[in-house]
Amino acid sequence: MATLFSAEWMNQLKDAWNNEPEVSDKLAEIDFNSVICCGFKDDENPLGVFVVENGRCVRAGSWSESEPPANWDMRADRKDWLKWVENGIGMMGMGTAFATGKLKFKVGDYKAIIKDPRMANPFVKSFGLMQQLDTDELK
Repeated sequence: MATLFSAEWMNQLKDAWNNEPEVSDKLAEIDFNSVICCGFKDDENPLGVFVVENGRCVRAGSWSESEPPANWDMRADRKDWLKWVENGIGMMGMGTAFATGKLKFKVGDYKAIIKDPRMANPFVKSFGLMQQLDTDELK
């Protein structure tokens, strides 16, 4: 079991990401490279970091100030993250979460993701991967 966004949790997500061809292979096709951070809305800094090179996650863990600048920094309240971890979220749910402010992007352009199906589908599927993780707060 791991706490949401802990190094252990982020590494479980890394393994799930790399083992899901609909995420890693599809993003490799478009040479997707990014530093992705995530955390809670009211926190100054993110909690987790996820480094993707050519579609594959090459490093994941707890965020630190020595990290390269984020290309994406997604924030939500703990209760919303846990709801998505437990139940998943589809394209419609993600659009609603963004429109209502439940999912915020401190860095990155959500609209650019959604306009490009080569990014949108893997992005939504990556959220679905969180359902596979052993998360302390759900037990």
